[in-house]
Amino acid sequence: MTKNFKNVFGEIKPVIAMVHIGALPGSPLFDPAFDLVSSARADLLALQKAGVDGLMFGNENDRPYEFDVDTVSTATMAAIIGQLKSEITVPFGVNVLWDPMASIALGVATGAAFVREIFTGTYASDMGPWTPNAGRAMRYRDRLGRSDMAMLYNVCAEFAHSLDQRSLPDRARSAVFSSIPDAVLVSGQITGEAAPLSDLEAVKSVLPQTAVMANTGVKHETVADVLAIADGCIVGSSLKVDGDTWNSIDPERALDFMDRARAARK
Repeated sequence: MTKNFKNVFGEIKPVIAMVHIGALPGSPLFDPAFDLVSSARADLLALQKAGVDGLMFGNENDRPYEFDVDTVSTATMAAIIGQLKSEITVPFGVNVLWDPMASIALGVATGAAFVREIFTGTYASDMGPWTPNAGRAMRYRDRLGRSDMAMLYNVCAEFAHSLDQRSLPDRARSAVFSSIPDAVLVSGQITGEAAPLSDLEAVKSVLPQTAVMANTGVKHETVADVLAIADGCIVGSSLKVDGDTWNSIDPERALDFMDRARAARK
């Protein structure tokens, strides 16, 4: 594990829970009457009460997604997190879909402990050709004085197909060698859809010294199996009312999930 990852999470296999902020100004689903701060606060407090190890703020509702996110999206997320920061009691991270530079900027502005994004690879995606630049993003982070901010690299992009002919384990191994991530994330095809356990096993087998986390689709019934392989997970949809990505956090589902995760970690 890298120093940054250990500094944030210690030796545990963390469960990082998503705070999906409502659709932001400028996005097609934005509703001026919807209270973005109150909604995010309710989810945040329910997740912390359930005992999650970390939180991640994301703009999952800003569909259709962009690679070059409007400045108002990043600014609004910063304003929301700023209003909630005094109530956050666990490490938090950010993700501005699908813009690495905006994610870094938001992380620096809010004092986030980590960021998640697609930083490497070349993809054909629902949003068009996808070619992130890890070198540019990491240099931006360091230039802004936040070399301590952990970088979580999603190496199998959602809503996309890798144009790289190498296997997933080879791509993950290469990303670690060339781009120095603090964790590698393995995802399913879309939000809420699990990555095959065989993918997690294959990536972890070639990266025994790197944190490998399940990024999507971890469910109550599978969290023990996932944590037996992975070094942690990121969870969103499973903790929502009826397990629906677009609903608010269900406190009982969140408590049950964390009870299972803690039992699995023992």
